[in-house]
Amino acid sequence: MAIPLPETFEPSRTDRLEIELTPQEIVAELDKYIIGQKAAKKAVAIALRNRFRRRKLPAELADEIAPKNILMIGPTGVGKTEIARRLAKLTSSPFLKIEASKFTEVGYVGRDVESMIRDLVRISVDLVKQGKIAEIEEKARGHVEERLLDLLLPPFPKPAEAPAADDDQTLRATREKLRKQLQEGALDDRAVEVEVKEKSLSPFEIFSNSGVEEIGIQIQEIIPGFMGGRSKRRRMKIREARGLLLEEEEKRLVDMDQVSQLAIERVEQSGIIFLDEVDKIAGRESGHGPDVSREGVQRDLLPIIEGTTVNTRFGLVRTDHILFIGAGAFHVSKPADLIPELQGRFPIRVELTPLGKDDFVRILTEPENALIKQYRALMATEDVEVEFTPDAVDEIAVIAERVNGDSENIGARRLHTIMERVMEDISFRAPDIRERSMTIDRAYVQSQLKDVLKDQDLRRFIL
Repeated sequence: MAIPLPETFEPSRTDRLEIELTPQEIVAELDKYIIGQKAAKKAVAIALRNRFRRRKLPAELADEIAPKNILMIGPTGVGKTEIARRLAKLTSSPFLKIEASKFTEVGYVGRDVESMIRDLVRISVDLVKQGKIAEIEEKARGHVEERLLDLLLPPFPKPAEAPAADDDQTLRATREKLRKQLQEGALDDRAVEVEVKEKSLSPFEIFSNSGVEEIGIQIQEIIPGFMGGRSKRRRMKIREARGLLLEEEEKRLVDMDQVSQLAIERVEQSGIIFLDEVDKIAGRESGHGPDVSREGVQRDLLPIIEGTTVNTRFGLVRTDHILFIGAGAFHVSKPADLIPELQGRFPIRVELTPLGKDDFVRILTEPENALIKQYRALMATEDVEVEFTPDAVDEIAVIAERVNGDSENIGARRLHTIMERVMEDISFRAPDIRERSMTIDRAYVQSQLKDVLKDQDLRRFIL
């Protein structure tokens, strides 16, 4: 069950949410999905609230206040990514998750780090466009209905003299009957001939010294009718024609210039970039080995995080007030291994604690999207009711903690592997199973996992 907040963008919606949600209320919303990690939740809640506070200040002062970027330190699977993602969803903010190590891979050293801003703008454009489409959807559907009625019952040609009153009245009555049938879906299988535009090609992409650059020029804008932009007649059922015509109407009614402007403003004021695996680029220049590229990536990231202007196909974007949330396990390296300039751009540091058995029990049962709730809902689609006893949940948590201790600690992600193993037989037999109600207890969990748990090598391979 998701937080009842819209995915689409409304210019006043973000402001209103940040006004309504105090830091304590933001933490309470995050608690619905993430167990523990109070320090991290508190830090991101304050960062979110500070955005609203900054917008209440005079423009001159507000422009000087930079966001307090956050560095999350903790092992994998403890909720770092989920905290950032839920925070963005809570306010419908443009959100991008990217691995910092991506810029150190072979063949990608020196890759344009500005690509993350372009990706964030594309995400924002899609969100704003969805919001605009929702605003004009009713109007677009009305236009589509009229176009379909014109196909089913073409209007009188325009003669020198207007049609007789009786003929005009008959036409109107027939049209209204067809409209009612159309709205009820009675005509969905009737075939009509529709004039549709051929889909245009995507914008070009070229490789330059600074990386991949987009050229937002459509071929048909240069040579009309060439490789897209032409119209052709197709015969199809009304059910299919309705979707195509609706898409055309939405494109016609949505002002993309306004969408681009709003999307850029939203990125600049509310954008969130989650920079994962920051510890993989931590390292100082030593003159040999991979450290050279690591420090190079840090220096490439620095101007983006400090604040610069990035050229995108939708316009210039300032990164001064984008919130960056860095994350890493920092097992081998430590935050002090980052270059001093980059360290200074992540003034807020929070450590996330490893998860234990009690945390796993809560993760399985308490959140809105708890794993046990998910599996029960999946089985309910097959009319199979599954119940987990408290001792079964306890056993799953104990096994998850043990396996994490014996092998690589992957946190709550281990629960997904164990739960899938426990539910494997029931999921396989669910469509044909006779028992419509099943109870999973400690003994059942142990029986499903006993062979794997006995064999140390098999346990590492399977779980």
